[in-house]
Amino acid sequence: MIKEYRTISEVAGPLMLVQGVEGVTYDELGEIELPSGETRQCKVLEVNGTNALVQLFESAAGINLAESKVRFLGRGIELGVSEDMLGRVFDGLGRPIDGGPEIIPDARMDVNGLPINPAARDYPAEFIQTGVSAIDGLNTLVRGQKLPIFSGSGLPHAELAAQIARQAKVLGGGENFAVVFAAIGITFEEADFFVSDFKRTGAIDRTVLFTNLANDPAIERISTPRIALTAAEYLAFEKDMHVLVILTDITNYAEALREVSAARKEVPGRRGYPGYLYTDLATLYERAGRKKNHRGSITLIPILTMPEDDKTHPIPDLTGYITEGQIILSRELHRKGVVPPIDVLPSLSRLKDKGIGKGKTREDHADTMNQLFAAYSRGKQCKELMAILGEAALTDIDKLYAQFADAFENQYVSQGYETNRSIEDTLDLGWKLLDMLPRGELKRIRDEYLDKYLPCVCEVNRKE
Repeated sequence: MIKEYRTISEVAGPLMLVQGVEGVTYDELGEIELPSGETRQCKVLEVNGTNALVQLFESAAGINLAESKVRFLGRGIELGVSEDMLGRVFDGLGRPIDGGPEIIPDARMDVNGLPINPAARDYPAEFIQTGVSAIDGLNTLVRGQKLPIFSGSGLPHAELAAQIARQAKVLGGGENFAVVFAAIGITFEEADFFVSDFKRTGAIDRTVLFTNLANDPAIERISTPRIALTAAEYLAFEKDMHVLVILTDITNYAEALREVSAARKEVPGRRGYPGYLYTDLATLYERAGRKKNHRGSITLIPILTMPEDDKTHPIPDLTGYITEGQIILSRELHRKGVVPPIDVLPSLSRLKDKGIGKGKTREDHADTMNQLFAAYSRGKQCKELMAILGEAALTDIDKLYAQFADAFENQYVSQGYETNRSIEDTLDLGWKLLDMLPRGELKRIRDEYLDKYLPCVCEVNRKE
């Protein structure tokens, strides 16, 4: 028998104090019934003796302290999961908002999940093709990896996120692949962009889409990524699917965490964020990975906008400690018209070496990747020198490297949001660009690969 309480003593913003409760536990879900019969959800944030501090999922407007009733449900927030979720659009709490029927769940899972036992983790070692050359060729995404995208305000991270969600796939036949996409604290226009883009391209059929709008309550914003990861865990570890989870924007999530922390009058940490921000982010990110004796996997791409383009801001700073690298979008490349504006030099995928090579991508991948990095880096240095001293100060080989840097940005990095390149296309394009340089400069590529791949590319270039 669920007990009802009429002992609401105080409502302050999103928080409500209920007195005289018994057997109520932290994180327990509750329902508030208004005199009109309307019900609203809440969650227990703190229990002190017989007092329970709860957080409202919806507005506090209309709650009458004397006449409203509260009942606690004896469980945390749960998500009803089923394979029927694929192709559907949900709100931030997992309720369908696409006009389709309610999901009939195969199971109900706690949205907080369970951390993967380190001893049960399998090492990420298989390539995921995103169709984006700057990622596939130079900062390769590996199945089971956590690879965030660091963006700045106004940069096109939404378009890149949609492109990756549309194009991503695992190579090899017979592999079930799905995308779980969670949009956190976004505007209605952005939400409409994602939904219409996925429907336009047919990507919606293999996607579970969760949208939490900017005007939704902060507590819902905190639950949205957990609900998305719960859906991913079900598809990956119960249905043996390879799941790519894209969370955008983690900065909005952290802002909601700060808002709730301030409402609870907690002692703030750096920049006003709660001291447990690192731990909280880790509880999200560490749910990605591969498990031994399970075919499925969860690969995570969190997207976050860096306030004032500051990489040392607490959100990107702490994210960088927990995840395995980062993809960084450049405002300078964006101004030049490079699409997508991925800055490959400060970007990093710490697991890229595990997912490339013979039998995974192609035998020449590692060598060409290293050579492209080196050549582009030197080309940028030559362009900086040219800006300071003038072109006359450059040697002929320096001028070649400067031309290479421009061609690399305009042809390799800039590919548009509709172009889907296979890994072979990306590697061949890399060889085509390296053909601009004398063979003697390609010191990072083994002779056997130069003999095998460079003549083919030269032949193609001559025909063009």
